[in-house]
Amino acid sequence: MIEVPRAQAAFAESDAPADVVRRLYLASARGDLGALRATLADDVEWTEMAGFPLAGTYRTPKGVTGGVMERLAADWEGWTVHDDRYVVQGEDVVVLGRYTAVHKATRRPLAVRVVHHFTVRGGRIVRFEQFTDTALVRDAMTP
Repeated sequence: MIEVPRAQAAFAESDAPADVVRRLYLASARGDLGALRATLADDVEWTEMAGFPLAGTYRTPKGVTGGVMERLAADWEGWTVHDDRYVVQGEDVVVLGRYTAVHKATRRPLAVRVVHHFTVRGGRIVRFEQFTDTALVRDAMTP
């Protein structure tokens, strides 16, 4: 039997909003869409901001991974969200971070600041909203 360190096991089972969000980012970094979906409520509302290539609101865990994560992976190499700083108040988690990637068609790199706002209830993400400089994302996509 493999024994998981207690701190790691506690993190994996924690319903604390920041822990749930951190698990989402770690699952995304591993490309583990199943683990990512496990952080999302069945009725999640995931909003990519106007002007972003995937702008709109996605619902359901499969809707989020299929409509956002899988499409990002198809268009970008090394799409990474760097979760630099967390600000937590109750069920709200705001993450200041960065996106980095290279667009597959244009070969242009992307490095842009981002803010993510999550609402976490009952150990699951129920709402997400993205804020970023969409012009920089579109510039990287334009030949």
